[in-house]
Amino acid sequence: MDRSCCNAFAPRSRARPRHPPQAVNVTVVTATSAKTLADQIEDRLPQTQCTKCGYPACRPYAEAIAAGEANYNQCPPGGQEGVVRLASLLGKPVIALNPDNGVERPRPLAIIDENLCIGCTLCLQACPVDAIVGAAKQMHTIIPELCTGCDLCVPPCPVDCIAMVPVTGEKTGWDAWSQQEADAARKRHDFRQARLARERDAAEARKAARMAGASGTEPRGRLNTEPDGSVESKTAQPVTTADDDAQAKKRAIIQAAMDRARQKKEEMAKLGVGPKNTDAVSPEVQAQIDAAEARRHRLGITRPDNDKSSTPAIDPDREPGNDNKT
Repeated sequence: MDRSCCNAFAPRSRARPRHPPQAVNVTVVTATSAKTLADQIEDRLPQTQCTKCGYPACRPYAEAIAAGEANYNQCPPGGQEGVVRLASLLGKPVIALNPDNGVERPRPLAIIDENLCIGCTLCLQACPVDAIVGAAKQMHTIIPELCTGCDLCVPPCPVDCIAMVPVTGEKTGWDAWSQQEADAARKRHDFRQARLARERDAAEARKAARMAGASGTEPRGRLNTEPDGSVESKTAQPVTTADDDAQAKKRAIIQAAMDRARQKKEEMAKLGVGPKNTDAVSPEVQAQIDAAEARRHRLGITRPDNDKSSTPAIDPDREPGNDNKT
């Protein structure tokens, strides 16, 4: 048998082509924090909102550090420990506190001299954390648990009745302050900023409504259409919107607060408690008080008449976010 013939039909082994190994792309997932650098810097600030750093609050200062526009040694309330905290976060060397921004000191507490207070409310407007309770022509007092020792209430006082008294002995900086106190102060500051923004928006809305009414562009009503397509000649009732309801509710809340403040003032007057220095108000001081009252009228916090005693006092027991409850 001719094997060559058989081999012609036998399957031939074929060598498989060898391909070079292909590179495998491996994606490495790195866990990152949701907080930005500014958020992390802000978390390490004492939240006294004192503006000694050169910025209007702790948050703008944190943003300036993150952007490289400010140094990390400009916070006297945080002291040297605060510089260490920020340097550790930023990976930078520890440097000395900048003396141009102030010195590290024991934490002070604001104290109001009731024999000098005239009830002008200027300190209430300056306090960044709503740590002062009072109303126009009423005695003001400090809530010690809320005071951050920022000093901001001292300059606007026209009769110099506020003193900053050290209350932490020899402890300074973060030794005289806790993270819990810092978190509470930031919460109070943020709540106050939100409240002021609402007041400004409400004032702008009232101003726009007055201008619209004066120009005659405010809608007075709508026309009723008959089934046959004709239009009634009589004027329909004004359209009630959700905004109108919200404004009415807000006016009712403000009215209730003013009534409570007036009742409280009457009770305090019966007890003989009130500002004891109102007879010594100079024309310059009265001008400051009148300017403050005019601003409060624009914001709708007081009545449109001349009863300045109707300004509602700040309720220290009111939780943030519940300011619309009566």
